[in-house]
Amino acid sequence: MERLFRASPTIMYKFLSTPDCLIRWFCDEVDITGDEYTFSWEGEEEVALLIDDIEDERLRFEWEDADEGEYLEFQMERSPVTGETILTLTDWADDDEVDDQQKLWDTQLDRLRSATGG
Repeated sequence: MERLFRASPTIMYKFLSTPDCLIRWFCDEVDITGDEYTFSWEGEEEVALLIDDIEDERLRFEWEDADEGEYLEFQMERSPVTGETILTLTDWADDDEVDDQQKLWDTQLDRLRSATGG
């Protein structure tokens, strides 16, 4: 999925990597210990390992219970035409879960847009 944001890559990176910002759009709670992120939603926890981190460009997570090679990635770049930030989201889902995942991410990215000011 790709979305345009008015926020700079630096601001987007902050909203994708820091606890105070993640709880504003992504999860109820998050605990970060080194490269391990423990996300909570309604009391349920999911653990992800940060496997790639290029400040203001890309964050890639691997969920603890994911199959090998599956990841969640946020990539940020400036549009040369509009100057907006292009956020590209890559997430893995089983064939029968693609529509539900896309709806979930549509909602989450709308919340992120609101949290970052557009």
